[in-house]
Amino acid sequence: MYPIDSLDNWHRGQGLWPDVAAEDWNNWKWQLKNRLTKLEHLEAHMQLTADERVGCLFAKDKLALAITPYFFNLIDREDPDCPIRRQVIPRAGEMLTAPEEMLDPVGEENTKPVDGIVHRYPDRVLFLVTDRCAAYCRYCTRSRLVSNAQDYNFHPEFESGLQYIREHPEIRDVLLSGGDPLLLSDRKLDHLLGELRQIPHVEFIRIGSRIPVFLPQRITPELCEIFKKHGPIWMSIHVNHPSECTHALRDACEQLTYAGVPIGNQSVLLRQVNDDAEIMRSLIHRLLMMRVRPYYLYQCDLITGSAHLRADPRKGIEIIQSLRGHTTGYSIPQFVIDAPGGGGKVPINPEYIKEITDEAIVMRNFSGDEYRYPLVAGAKVEKSADAPELETLLV
Repeated sequence: MYPIDSLDNWHRGQGLWPDVAAEDWNNWKWQLKNRLTKLEHLEAHMQLTADERVGCLFAKDKLALAITPYFFNLIDREDPDCPIRRQVIPRAGEMLTAPEEMLDPVGEENTKPVDGIVHRYPDRVLFLVTDRCAAYCRYCTRSRLVSNAQDYNFHPEFESGLQYIREHPEIRDVLLSGGDPLLLSDRKLDHLLGELRQIPHVEFIRIGSRIPVFLPQRITPELCEIFKKHGPIWMSIHVNHPSECTHALRDACEQLTYAGVPIGNQSVLLRQVNDDAEIMRSLIHRLLMMRVRPYYLYQCDLITGSAHLRADPRKGIEIIQSLRGHTTGYSIPQFVIDAPGGGGKVPINPEYIKEITDEAIVMRNFSGDEYRYPLVAGAKVEKSADAPELETLLV
């Protein structure tokens, strides 16, 4: 349905940048330097809709516009409803605010003991280490902070965050996020990971990044050596649609896994992007082919200006139900809603349990057939007449 080869052949030709030397095209710093960040950059390569043009003019006050040349090449410039296009090109809907929307939809500001640290769960913290990304998702939960378009004035302070973690032995799990941590230099990442590894009670270090998707050129042998040095480092990437699954992304994921980095994927359920069972099935199968485990499917958070992108959560339940029993369990993500206001991630599942009685759990399977599983409590166990004595089995 979404053949990798056709994307790959087009992408290797560098799309709209055919005359750029391969050495430059494959350099992540060249990609960053040549991002499309202005209305005129986009209009030089495509015809925007009126909706998109208004959105681009408003972006400087909401969330900056930035798209790497690599990722821009994945956009179908003839299709206003292209699922890649919807994710990164602003639309007028970002100017509107629905009554249920919030600047801080998951309550991070109320659980920040020091600047850059969010401590919402008992044993783990979110460590925000930058406010910049390679490209900006138009539904970003941290639109208030990321790109500083809203004058949030966030200045990451590594040492205060590290000191907080050192002083709280209950913290065993640290998730580096932002912004995107992989935009930090190799030197800064090496230092930060090294400091975390020296904290005795920190067992688990994770990185949340969309860099492999927006900027796979960033996954260099030098970066992978840093991950080997401080490993195991776990990584969650963010792929929403099968068209993002190019050979460049696959190669980046292979480099990471060969460096000992386990990779999971977190998708966001988005209207007219992936709120379709066949599209989601294609995506999760491609992820497994790239050594990436589908981890979460998020209901889009109630961030201001996101109503035009938020799908009906009932569609997420339908998608999970359509996958169960029709593909391997390895490929089925957990559908969650990050409870508005700071309640944390709540699993949202199709209903498989019909009832629980004192005697049994009555349940249905993926095809709707009903089954009964007896409860152990109070069950009568009898020895079969022809069963051997236990002592003879132990000889």
